[in-house]
Amino acid sequence: MAHSIIAPRILCIGIPVRDLTFCVEAVPARGSKANATHLAEICGGNALNAAIAIARLGGRVSFAGPMGDAQETSSGFILERMRSENIDTSHIVRIPDATTPVSAIIIDATGERTLTIYRDPALWTVELPDADKLLADCQAVLVESRCASFCTDLCTEARRRGIAVIVGVDRAISLQDGLLTAASHLLFASEQVQETAGIPDDGEALQRLAGLTPAFLAATRGPRGTIWLNESGELEQTPAVPVQAVDTLGAGDVFHGAFTLRLAEGGGVRQALQFAAAAAALKCTRHGGGLAAPQRVEVEELLNMPRGTTLGRMPRL
Repeated sequence: MAHSIIAPRILCIGIPVRDLTFCVEAVPARGSKANATHLAEICGGNALNAAIAIARLGGRVSFAGPMGDAQETSSGFILERMRSENIDTSHIVRIPDATTPVSAIIIDATGERTLTIYRDPALWTVELPDADKLLADCQAVLVESRCASFCTDLCTEARRRGIAVIVGVDRAISLQDGLLTAASHLLFASEQVQETAGIPDDGEALQRLAGLTPAFLAATRGPRGTIWLNESGELEQTPAVPVQAVDTLGAGDVFHGAFTLRLAEGGGVRQALQFAAAAAALKCTRHGGGLAAPQRVEVEELLNMPRGTTLGRMPRL
């Protein structure tokens, strides 16, 4: 699979999180206890998981967004991991007296995850660095939808400069949300596209939103693949790669990162969706959230396998 000799630079915007993940046979009932079979302390957050995926797949990544006070411990842990993944952290803004988000995540035997997270309200007061600094030598911007309050203007400026803006939507957004029209590509999850459009059908929901935004629209549906609208407004589907899932945490984020990178390399949306499906599938075969994102060679090998091949469980990273 050919791609650009010079790796594209992608700006990821979001709020990093420190994740404590517990693997259990079943999610405990209210008021009960359960013994975990595995514990991992990792870094996470939608945009950060995507950034890790982009870096491992061959892209150059810069990260912008808020983190807690320079003296609190979670941010130091996350920054160390980001640097080890070759992610540029120079655009991260530290918020005095604030706390970097922390989440507790329970992963059951099917790979499904349940989580709770604390985000300090002070983080939403962040002011990002100047657009000229953030967008210099930038081929694409990938944004968490929850960050609209502090990045919509930057995304609008990126589009004015002809830079693709991909928004990963993992929760319902308002039909008046500025990112709805500032984005060039909107990647929803199934539940969120239905809730956003107010229609209990993925395809019909996408078609309704198409009347509100010029952006490319798609909805990921886990093992059922991705449904999306082509340039003619017709629904198409990209199948998922069959896997024996052990951990779905971060799979959507890896999908978003892989899609963004392949698009920035010059691939069309069909190619980008296939590439993203393969990357997300590989991630699901091993524990580790975004830190289980695959390397480029793994994705390309998978894409060259016979159609219908089912991936088994991979070694834990």
